[in-house]
This record gives sequence, structure tokens and C-alpha cells, in this order.
Amino acid sequence: MTGFGRGEYLDAEYRLVVEIKAVNHRYNEIVIRMPKNLGVLEDKIRKTVAATLQRGRIDVFAAVEEYGEKNRAVRVDKDLAIAYHKALKELGELLAAPLEGNVHQIARYPDVLRVEEATTDAEGLWPKLQAAVDAAVQNLMAMRLAEGANIEQDMTARIDAIAAKVALVAARAPQVLSEYREKLLGKMRDLLATLGAEPDEGRLLQEAALFADRISITEELVRLESHLRQFKETLASGEAVGRKLDFIVQEMNRETNTIASKANDFTVANTVVEIKSEIEKVREQIQNIE
Repeated sequence: MTGFGRGEYLDAEYRLVVEIKAVNHRYNEIVIRMPKNLGVLEDKIRKTVAATLQRGRIDVFAAVEEYGEKNRAVRVDKDLAIAYHKALKELGELLAAPLEGNVHQIARYPDVLRVEEATTDAEGLWPKLQAAVDAAVQNLMAMRLAEGANIEQDMTARIDAIAAKVALVAARAPQVLSEYREKLLGKMRDLLATLGAEPDEGRLLQEAALFADRISITEELVRLESHLRQFKETLASGEAVGRKLDFIVQEMNRETNTIASKANDFTVANTVVEIKSEIEKVREQIQNIE
């Protein structure tokens, strides 16, 4: 499910901003981008986000601005300064010229003087960063919940539409079975008449019943209706149900395919095509939910 959330923490010393973007994904993939000096906090951010967002491609962006006085130190590379001085002295001797170079000049040479920032206390910064992460997650969840309500409404309507079509197939099924049995009996009587054999009505009825039973879709309809009930119950559970719903839809599709292969009837076949179309739309929506 898509979504975006932004969280911010601000005090006299720091401003921390966290942005989280989520897009549809079958699994849970969390990618974190943050300053290197806070890298030790990456695992904590990942666990905090994963505790709430359990499915999707989730990108986390963290930025830190420091407002307080920064502890800086100026370091002298003594060996390098001596090397510069020695090189200048050798150059002066080589050219028979006086040594050109003093402390100020040498100090301007690359890397003689270095400004070092004090090391950031990442662990001490975590409670502040966590506040920004929590706020970003909450804002993202608010957006996802709004989207989720629309998706739930759409899927519920489609499941109800499937149930109505399944009821049509169930109502038609006994007539299909009866018509098939009569058609089969007629063919067997015609075949026996062609062979000049006297038909045994009892045996014909028994054989016709056996063959007709092979196209019975009663069991598939019962299972499909059960899957529809399970889907709505699961959807209303309020939990992370994406994977479970995905499995239920697979089973619905399986039963529908079996009905399509067994039901030798034009009306049923057309209705099954409509059912499969709705199931596919539901399956697509499931990819958007957790």
C-alpha cells in the first residue's frame, strides 16, 4: 500500500527530519538512507519501522542538522610540516637562493592543518531520532488507513458481486445436471437402438447417474461459498491480512477453474467468466494491502 509520512524533532541543539515513503511490494523491504555518522542506529530504525509497517517497499530518509556549539579541534600534521620545511630548504640550496618559507606559508600547504569535528554521540541522539521516526510512521499510517478504507469498500463490493454470481450458478446447477442426464440417456438409447439391442432402463439410469455425477459442481460451489465467507471475515479482522487474503483468493480461483472445466453449460460458463474477472480484480487490490 502506498503512503508518505514525515516526522520532525526540534530542540536547541538538533533538528532531525525523517521521511518515509511506502509503495506496493509483495514482501517487506526497508531501505534506509541517513548520515554515515549515525549508521549505528540503522538497525533500531529498521526495527521501529517494521514493528508497524509489515509489507511493502519502504524508503526511509533521515537528516540531521546541529544548531548547538560544535566541538572542533585543529590538528597539526607535524611530520608533514617538517617535510614541507625540509623540501623548501633543499630547494633553496639547489637554487642557491635564500629559503623562502615561514610558519604562515607552511601552514597554508595542503593537509598541514586539519579541522576535526567532535564525534557525534549517535546512541545519545537515538531518543530524539526515534521521536521523528515514530511521527513519520504515524503520519504514513494515517494516509494508508484512509486508502485502506477505500480498498476494503471496493473489495467487499466485489466479493458480494461474486457471491451473487455464485448463487446464480448454484441455482442453475441442478437443471444443468438434469439436462445432462437426459441428454446422456437419449444418446445411449439411440446407440443401443442402432445396435439392435434392447435397452435395460435400470442399467441406463445407473450409468447416466454415474456419468452425470462427474460433472456435478456441488462440492466446488460449497467450498467457493466458504472461501467467500472466510475472505470477508479475514478482511474485517483488523490485522495484517494481505498474505492470508492472497491465499484465499488462490483457492477461490482454483474452485472457479474446476467449475468451469466441469460445467457443460453455456449460461454457467458465461457466469464463471464474470466470476473470474471479479476475482482477478480482487487479487490486484490485495497487492495494495498489508
